[in-house]
Amino acid sequence: MDGVTPVEEVEKRLLEAYPSLGPDGVREVLDALLRSGYVEDTAVCEPAGLSAREKERYSRNHSYFRRVDLRPGMSSWEPQRRLKEARVVVLGLGGTGSHTAWALAATGVGGIHLVDHDVVEESNLTRQALYTEGDVGRPKAEVAAERLRAVNSAARVICDVRKVDTEDGLRELVADCDVFALCADEPRNDLIAKMTNRVCADSRTPWVCAGYSGPLTTVGVYGPDGPCYECVGAGEEAKLKPGWTPDIGGIGVLASAAGISGQLLAHEAISLLTGVTRVRPGYVRGVNLIAPDHLVHVRHPARPECQVCSP
Repeated sequence: MDGVTPVEEVEKRLLEAYPSLGPDGVREVLDALLRSGYVEDTAVCEPAGLSAREKERYSRNHSYFRRVDLRPGMSSWEPQRRLKEARVVVLGLGGTGSHTAWALAATGVGGIHLVDHDVVEESNLTRQALYTEGDVGRPKAEVAAERLRAVNSAARVICDVRKVDTEDGLRELVADCDVFALCADEPRNDLIAKMTNRVCADSRTPWVCAGYSGPLTTVGVYGPDGPCYECVGAGEEAKLKPGWTPDIGGIGVLASAAGISGQLLAHEAISLLTGVTRVRPGYVRGVNLIAPDHLVHVRHPARPECQVCSP
């Protein structure tokens, strides 16, 4: 199966080598191989829309996608091409957002829109990867844009120094992106996530959010094909004892937790952009860094009465 020999000839040779299979058995074997996704079609394996320099730069990405993307009839360079054409908005450039933005630029996302109203503070330097001591007092969005352009000069990086805390503001950001990355935590008490949930549902835009509470790092993935943020949250709340709220940590955090949360978010965004994902949106996953056996995987069905994601 070299991409050149006709299927009929492959069937003939396989039957000659293993006559006990019979014609039906031979076809079953070939069908199983094709469905596995590991058989490449040489007619579509060359990159489209990628330069020789990009092929070299993203060669490790290519090896990864070639291994995990099992969709038949797909060029092994197609995921990278999709990243090049994609546009992601990152709202919030703190611990999670700074790591997310770096990973997206390094992986080859072609359009990145950075939004944050805050300035760099001394206490940020313990976990926010894009800033240095010389940046204290400067707007995070401007500094982050400079650093990302230095990481990947081909990326189209724009920045806004402004606060976005209303549905109208979110709607403006979401209007022209392929995936929305929510890395902001204000307004608090999940208000920013609930607003994002509604806005992205209206526009059918996939979105991802992540964060950390002490050593616990989690990422949530939502989109048109799965239960929404509020339904997943309601499913978890229903498991708690009435009137009891779990203590999941405080403001304390290490760089490791912030980095993992940002990298998890970037990974899920990349999966959505490329289509290289095996799980429908509508779940939360994560890890507790001081309890390695405590892995988080949460999924609940959409509530029938939900006005956001139920028909």
